Amino acid sequence: MKTRIIGFDLARAYAIFGMFIVNFNTVFGSHTNHTGLSGFLNLFNGNSSSLFIMLAGMGVSLMTNRNDYSLEERKSIKRIIAKRSWFLFVLGVAFYLWWPADILHFYGGYMHIAVLLIFFPKKYFLYASAAAIIIFHLLFTIIPYDTGWNFETLMYNDFWTLKGFLRNTFYNGWNSIFPWIAYFLLGMYLGRLDWKDNKTPKRVLLTGIAVYLIIFLIQSFATSMTQNKDIVFYLTADYLPPFVPFMLGTASFGLILISIFIFIGNKVGETKIAKILASTGQMTLTHYIAHLVLGLLILSIITGKTLSYDLLKAIPTKPIIILTFAIIYFLFSCTFSYLWTKKYKNGPLEMLMRKISDGQKNSR
Repeated sequence: MKTRIIGFDLARAYAIFGMFIVNFNTVFGSHTNHTGLSGFLNLFNGNSSSLFIMLAGMGVSLMTNRNDYSLEERKSIKRIIAKRSWFLFVLGVAFYLWWPADILHFYGGYMHIAVLLIFFPKKYFLYASAAAIIIFHLLFTIIPYDTGWNFETLMYNDFWTLKGFLRNTFYNGWNSIFPWIAYFLLGMYLGRLDWKDNKTPKRVLLTGIAVYLIIFLIQSFATSMTQNKDIVFYLTADYLPPFVPFMLGTASFGLILISIFIFIGNKVGETKIAKILASTGQMTLTHYIAHLVLGLLILSIITGKTLSYDLLKAIPTKPIIILTFAIIYFLFSCTFSYLWTKKYKNGPLEMLMRKISDGQKNSR
């Protein structure tokens, strides 16, 4: 029987909290103010999404982290992952009608591609990760990145056409397969490491710190190093478009956080608060959907503002209100998770996904 590493669940709990901040701030906050508390909230952009995706890749890798699977077992596992990928894809496309910045249908794409690689040696995950970033940069030289976008409203104009849907999904959507699957594949690589060896989180932490500092210094001194505006833009671009410096900076930050939460989990894994947070981390799909429906509606009522996805034209809500609400909403989410997992092993949507993909029963 596998022993669950609680540090991973703590990292997932942090990632979903970060997603709360990002998405509440996306709809109600300021996207141009990078000072003070607004600047602090905007720091979560990119870092939370990348960590979220890395942890998803780790989850897929950890569920197949054995060397003695029979051929039939491998086929069965691939079928289960493929079914889950289609569940997330269909759910995400439907959810796009409510939330245009949906990440779930991209997850479905990541997982479906992962089926092709899942039993390869872990080094190939890194090769494929690098290939995904290269493919994105090649596409960038062919297709103008703003194709389909209205950056004044952050809305994608032709998503519901075949050409627009494919372009958005594979190239220039919020979390398009190229290059964002690179995080998922990096997570799969991490899931193959021996985390019970105390040296592993230390090595990952040091690697993350080294890369993060290099990227931080390059971005900090970009304007001093060159007057070429295109090069400066490439070095400092944030999220849209996701160039190599952004990818390396956010991935390395993810390595740092994952290692830190492993250390924390090893120290406090048996405490009640750790178990509460871990139960929240085990229900990220449920909380992702819930905060974008229930959370946004409640915050809309609190602020007295109409819920609108014309994101850049709304008058920003004070950042202290957004942060306070995100914290309170997260605490309620933790409470719900803890009470739910007293009776059920998986969250409501996780339960539905597993029932569809592999017929797993609901209760403990």
